Amino acid sequence: MKIAVVGTGYVGLVAGTYLAESGNDVTCVDVDERKIRSLQAGVVPIYELGLEELVHRNRKARRLRFTSELAEAVGPAQVVFIAVGIHEGESGDADLQYVLAVAEGIGQAMRQYTVVVDKSTVPVGTADKVRDVISQVTKVEFDVVSNPEFLKEGAALEDFLKPDRVVIGTSSEQARSIMGQLYAPFVRTENPILYMDAHSAEMTKYAANVMLATRISFMNDIAALCEKVGADVEFVRKGVGADRRIGYPFLHLGIGYGGSCFPKDVKALVATGREHGLELEILHAVERTSARQKRCLLTKALRHFGELADRTFAVWGLSFKPKTDDMREAPSVELIEGLLGKGAKVQCHDPVEAKVAQRYFGHRVLYATSNYSEAEGADALFLVTEWNEFRRPDLKRLKSLMKTPVVFDGRNVFEPAQMREEGFTYYGIGRS
Repeated sequence: MKIAVVGTGYVGLVAGTYLAESGNDVTCVDVDERKIRSLQAGVVPIYELGLEELVHRNRKARRLRFTSELAEAVGPAQVVFIAVGIHEGESGDADLQYVLAVAEGIGQAMRQYTVVVDKSTVPVGTADKVRDVISQVTKVEFDVVSNPEFLKEGAALEDFLKPDRVVIGTSSEQARSIMGQLYAPFVRTENPILYMDAHSAEMTKYAANVMLATRISFMNDIAALCEKVGADVEFVRKGVGADRRIGYPFLHLGIGYGGSCFPKDVKALVATGREHGLELEILHAVERTSARQKRCLLTKALRHFGELADRTFAVWGLSFKPKTDDMREAPSVELIEGLLGKGAKVQCHDPVEAKVAQRYFGHRVLYATSNYSEAEGADALFLVTEWNEFRRPDLKRLKSLMKTPVVFDGRNVFEPAQMREEGFTYYGIGRS
């Protein structure tokens, strides 16, 4: 099948590559000519385990191409995916200007019946708006489908090749048949393709992300209460998650959610509710709890040290989660800005983040080449992202390098009793 994917960000590049891997002829298009030249040269601009190898393999097989010319990609395509970025509007709503501009360009470039697919996370009613825009510029037959992505950064390969479900929102039998053929290779394990109307498909994506964000904030609220009453939230988490009605996923404690999805999608759903005269009170609380958690390590440090000026702090992990280079809404950003704002010096390390981090901090922080070198002379260590290489450090070596052995563990990676036995002053999240 000939496919065009408009947008080579995380969603577009991952989707285009894996669709090519299943034998389709895929052309990815982007207005950023520098990014396209890099991709044509084999340079992948995002970090995702296994992605670079697949891009190179499918480019070599000529199943995957990159261009900045929209008409070149759309003209011969049977299916066109819209995977451009959705920015947050002033009131928290989703700004659709890029989606609708791309829709107009697709309409002008179509030469045959085409299935136009909303792959980006978009508000309810977006498929209708895309259909209206395209109808104004073409007489060619087409259908608009909502097909939201459910990819976890750091595990996109597994998620795309073996999805829990594929959601396809359309009222067209022809579009339904084409999309079913396209996704057939990915649902051989009997996981379902769920067909529904476009409005329900659009809402499904938001509801799923917001539910996961809610679980995170709920457990962080429980963690805050555990600290007050002298309970240990890790025992509580295990006891709660053992209930089959609840389960363990997304019950892990931390310092708030980040990334490109949860913060934006919670705000967008709140804005959608408000637009229809409904205040989604639970989601307001979800936002407030996440914002509080992002400040909690700085609060603990202020309580411990009093003044932070002229102290040196080490930060392990910058990305919002392991196995990605994404720092959008990452807790590390607010923590480091808070430390710098108090007059502290910051030295940080992340396995893949130095170049990305420079966009946020420039030369205001020291970028260490290893987790041990950055801990040297530090008044305290903040563990922010639970990369595997941070989970089992040589504690004796770590203590010998630090000026004072104080650890603020934002992911409850370390065992409090062991840390204290090794001579550290230890602060976790919700630990007694």
